[in-house]
Amino acid sequence: MIEVKIEKASDGQKAEKFVKKYLSDAPLGFIYKAFRKKDIKANGHWITKDAVLHEGDVLRIYVTDKQLEDFKKPRDVTKAKFPYEIVYEDDNVLIVNKPKGLLVYGDEKGVRLTLGNAVLNYLYFSGSYDPNNASFTPSPAHRLDRNTSGLVAYGKTDAGLKALTDLFKTHEKIHKHYLALVVGDIEEDGEVNKPLAKDEETGMVKVTSPSKGGKTALTKYHVVKRYGYYTMVELDLITGRTHQIRVHMSSIGHPVVGDARYGDFSDCRKVKSLTGLTSQFLHAYKMSFDELDGVLSNLSNTTHVAPLPKQLETILNKLVK
Repeated sequence: MIEVKIEKASDGQKAEKFVKKYLSDAPLGFIYKAFRKKDIKANGHWITKDAVLHEGDVLRIYVTDKQLEDFKKPRDVTKAKFPYEIVYEDDNVLIVNKPKGLLVYGDEKGVRLTLGNAVLNYLYFSGSYDPNNASFTPSPAHRLDRNTSGLVAYGKTDAGLKALTDLFKTHEKIHKHYLALVVGDIEEDGEVNKPLAKDEETGMVKVTSPSKGGKTALTKYHVVKRYGYYTMVELDLITGRTHQIRVHMSSIGHPVVGDARYGDFSDCRKVKSLTGLTSQFLHAYKMSFDELDGVLSNLSNTTHVAPLPKQLETILNKLVK
């Protein structure tokens, strides 16, 4: 039998989710059978898999020492300071500035150097997360492409992650702004309102009609500065579709500089030879929140900014000489 005290990070989780993550290597059949056999208690009472757990609850799971050894393997996390910029942090939320070229998650090749791993190492170091005594893993509420730099918001607690994820889905009380250098001279501010669909096999996104699977996508853009053949724009992402900015700007004849997937390929070659840039010139530079309540109340009416990184500033200077 093991006894676990529910920490703040797991407050509000259903018992099924908690046990699945706590016994991360246990077969689902074993977990469901444990609930049916009443081998799981909270505060001395048998519970169902749908029971909601709260901070301070004491959960007892009746497993043998051998089952515990098999079903709860140590997680590969080490205590370490965070090597990147922390823009904001409270008990439930962490907002960090991701550098260009860094994955948010690992990929199929098993890459260990990811933003997610760095965040877990930091939270373990700061005492906010114990990888070997937790049923909740702090996670991002959204993602950025590997070669897009800028702000990424993490939920440090289950409640924080749920609330953040809802914000990013509805887009009602959060405003995400990007900076992009695009090809061509844009004369005035505007917007792109074109449905997008992703090909799951190729990963490519295209503009298409709703009847062909296109989902509503709206991007507003504001001209920041013109650099001859190029224009720096600030983009307000009203919806959050995959590759939305890159596809939308390409669709109006102003692709993001350096975008080898959706961009101007001849210009990509020119930019690469002049500056060494091999990917899109795109930066998630600002995140603003309206009035919020609950676990996100500390974010109410705040704005968080990550200035254009020096790497992109250097490329811009080389390009517009």
